[in-house]
Amino acid sequence: MASKKEKEALCDDLAGESCGLKKVLNIVGGKWKIMILCVIDKEGTVRYGDIRRAVYGITNTMLANSLKEMERDGMVERKQYMEMPVRVEYSLTDKAKSIVPILLELKRWGEANL
Repeated sequence: MASKKEKEALCDDLAGESCGLKKVLNIVGGKWKIMILCVIDKEGTVRYGDIRRAVYGITNTMLANSLKEMERDGMVERKQYMEMPVRVEYSLTDKAKSIVPILLELKRWGEANL
């Protein structure tokens, strides 16, 4: 009898740091980061206040912390203009743009199944 093809596991080492899925969830998981990605993806380049208005219910602290983490993780590019008052704009990096099609698939799955 022929053996069945081995099924690829979503995550081989759930407790370890080598799990790709765990790494992704660490970067885009949580309540706010995907919504922030959606706003920046839709607008292209967006200022802090515009994100704050678009993401209903987010606090200034949560938005600032999320943007710092997303910048640190290479998902968001922050550009500061030396004007008075200082103007800061956010845009998606190529790394973040590459996850957008995956998020669109999750969106479609949610619309069809939830």
